[in-house]
Amino acid sequence: MGAKVVKTIPATMTRFSPSPIAEQRKRRVAGYARVSTDHDDQFTSYEAQIDYYTNYIKGRDDWEFVEVYTDEGISGTSTKRREGFKRMVDDALAGKIDLIVTKSVSRFARNTVDSLTTIRELKEHNVECYFEKENIWTFDGKGELLLTIMSSLAQEESRSISENCTWGQRKRFADGKVTVPFQRFLGYDRGPDGNLVVNQEQAKTVRLIYSMFLKGSTPYGIAAYLTQAGIPSPSGKPKWSAGAVRSILSNEKYKGDALLQKSFTVDYLTKKKKVNEGEIPQYYVESNHEAIIEPTVFDMVQRELAKRGKGRNRHSGVHIFSGKIKCGECGSWYGSKVWHSNDKYRRVIWQCNHKFDGECQCKTPHLLVYNKYG
Repeated sequence: MGAKVVKTIPATMTRFSPSPIAEQRKRRVAGYARVSTDHDDQFTSYEAQIDYYTNYIKGRDDWEFVEVYTDEGISGTSTKRREGFKRMVDDALAGKIDLIVTKSVSRFARNTVDSLTTIRELKEHNVECYFEKENIWTFDGKGELLLTIMSSLAQEESRSISENCTWGQRKRFADGKVTVPFQRFLGYDRGPDGNLVVNQEQAKTVRLIYSMFLKGSTPYGIAAYLTQAGIPSPSGKPKWSAGAVRSILSNEKYKGDALLQKSFTVDYLTKKKKVNEGEIPQYYVESNHEAIIEPTVFDMVQRELAKRGKGRNRHSGVHIFSGKIKCGECGSWYGSKVWHSNDKYRRVIWQCNHKFDGECQCKTPHLLVYNKYG
């Protein structure tokens, strides 16, 4: 038997694409730029990134420029709200991009899981990523190891920044420094010292809401009235919601006080917030600013809100008979009904709410309350 001969057959295709090695085809390249705040200095960085990667990609003869995908004022700890990022990944998976170039791992994602999951998904579709600062190419054998390390460092940096910001915010709360989202807070403007100053025009709306509620109107009815009157909501929208009215009725800042740290962020990655139910300290600041509603009036409204809460024994301020008359047959509340609504025999009567729905065969007579035409 002769000596064994081994012949090498050279590769003719690239590892990560179906293209022949000798084929001269330009790589379709996209850039990705992101800044995490809307501050002016970050905006300059954002514009600089777009300009830099546009010129950088177009300056390569072997690259074909696709687009610079962008996200402005968006955090890198999650991809959920990064529309530019998601659109770039969709285009890459659709075969429109061969290479993604970005400044650094932290610009791409600060969440290790999101970063590695996205990189692996792109790699399966023959799309490579290049991180310029760290000089990492994801098709490189060491690329994923380096990416894991750098992503972990970026995530840890994000956690540290989040903890520092949280500490600073809680220190301000402990010092009694009050701030509100002034652009969406009805009745107050930011004063020279950063504290709350009454906006006299908006204060009229706040006083109207409290007055209508104490006279028996519901939050839903007040919202409908304000919408019809053309009064803009706290967020500047033409339509009011019952929730917005209820929030104004229960906010202690309208009587000049302030409860701080009503909610807190549970996880810096998901940005999920939770109502503070005693997990962390709260701070109550009395007489912090000028009141729009007198404290005694505010306390009356809180008692009325509690009475009108959910439950079988709840109270309604809409009508004198609301929540006071029960059916003798089934125990249900009486409610108002309108008879002959479109003619001169119009009547408003009160009867059992289950009289005609089959749940109660009530024989209890109705109660005539109001005759529009006397």
